[in-house]
Amino acid sequence: MELLFKKVEKAPPKRKAAKESKQKKEVKEPKPKKEKAPKEPLVVFAFRLSEADRDLIHKAAGPGKATKFVLSAALAAAKQVRTEK
Repeated sequence: MELLFKKVEKAPPKRKAAKESKQKKEVKEPKPKKEKAPKEPLVVFAFRLSEADRDLIHKAAGPGKATKFVLSAALAAAKQVRTEK
């Protein structure tokens, strides 16, 4: 019976010269990191509210901006000069 398939020869091994040339390149020195200014220490201020109020805040502030919205509203109200007693 005749062979229907030829024996497949293995591919020649890859050259290692390409890897060696990459390894011979000089190592770049990392850039010095910039010094950051010290940040003001922060504290947490929390309060409770109903789900309906929370949903109103999220709707008014937009997606992902509720915390900043509430913070700016609270600070604006706190900084307002009140003359009424």
